[in-house]
Amino acid sequence: MMMNETDELLEELLGDEEVKIPFSDKRRFNADGERVEEDAPADKGPVKSAAEIALEANLKAETERREAAESKLVGVQAKFEEAKATLEKETADMRARLLKTLEDRSKQAQFNFLTTLLPVLDNLNLAVSASETDPSIENLRNGVVGTARSFEQALISVGVEPVPSIGMTFDPELHEAIDMAETDADQDGKVTAEYSRGYKFGNQLLRPAKVQVGRGRAQSAGE
Repeated sequence: MMMNETDELLEELLGDEEVKIPFSDKRRFNADGERVEEDAPADKGPVKSAAEIALEANLKAETERREAAESKLVGVQAKFEEAKATLEKETADMRARLLKTLEDRSKQAQFNFLTTLLPVLDNLNLAVSASETDPSIENLRNGVVGTARSFEQALISVGVEPVPSIGMTFDPELHEAIDMAETDADQDGKVTAEYSRGYKFGNQLLRPAKVQVGRGRAQSAGE
């Protein structure tokens, strides 16, 4: 009797609604009632932290900057090599042009000098011809003197200058003493005779003048 009353009370409380009981069992069974093992969830690997992600981003950015810098350096090196090759070529061309200019000037100077010597040869030939028809020594002498003067003038025209000697104070840089001669005291140390004329070319001494140097008599007597 008590059981029926309890059942009636439950029916009144629940009415016609289906009672649902929470069920958390996730096990699975097949049609034969055998339990089926579920696949294990895929391992997605360790989860990266924000610091690791930021570090990887910075590393990637630095790598890209390094590669860009290396590429730029290669380009700069290529331009440097090109500029170097161009400069070397220009330098070689300039050297060749300068050498050719110097050679041309040297040949022109030789040409000009030889041209100035031709009149000297003409005078020598005239002197020889004159001596064949005129046995006079005086005429031969005049021809030789004229030839010597024309030759010296040819040397002067190309920059050669005679070294002053007679009457000048002896200068070992310009004169070569061959002997000495007694002279008045005021001529002591002076060039009294010239045996061979010296010549200069610009600031260079072609050869010294061979001279005689005076020696004062007063000094000579005191020795």
